[in-house]
Amino acid sequence: MNQEQETIQRIASQFKNIPVKVIRDHRIQAEANTENLEAVLSWCKQQLGFIHLSHISVVDWLEAGQFELVYILWNFDTKINIFVKVQIPRDTPEILTLKHLWPQVHTYEREMHEMYGIKFLGNEDLREFILEDWDNKPPMRRDFDTVEFVNETFFERPGREDKKDVREFIAARTLEEIPKYAKKYSR
Repeated sequence: MNQEQETIQRIASQFKNIPVKVIRDHRIQAEANTENLEAVLSWCKQQLGFIHLSHISVVDWLEAGQFELVYILWNFDTKINIFVKVQIPRDTPEILTLKHLWPQVHTYEREMHEMYGIKFLGNEDLREFILEDWDNKPPMRRDFDTVEFVNETFFERPGREDKKDVREFIAARTLEEIPKYAKKYSR
């Protein structure tokens, strides 16, 4: 039996209702739910040696009304990645924080909160991460219309003289000068 199959058997014996499979060599996928996600991740870390959280990503399944969070863990000994997926409703995107398992989770949760609007219950530090003074729909959601946002905010058209040039807008906020190479693109 190879390491992937052994790992799958251990997960399946501990968590009876979790679909788990080998994706390819050194890649395993498990599907948790919001109630058992913390237990699955903690068990994989403590019992299976998946001590390194490599990344957390989000998939916006707009048509299904779901966000899928994917926690990617790495085992240094077996050289196996495990992808633990969990789905949450898009209309009330809330899930418990897992920053107590890995310190770097805090950074990912702040980013996902800002870019997708996901609330991580128990994480009191979801302040702005990249976007400053953003008051629109989270920009990484699939139903965010980037072109519409840019046209309403930054493009100059007849009758829209009040709209801002993005470079001038940022320069005024940061008190920095627009670089010479970019000035030709400003008004």
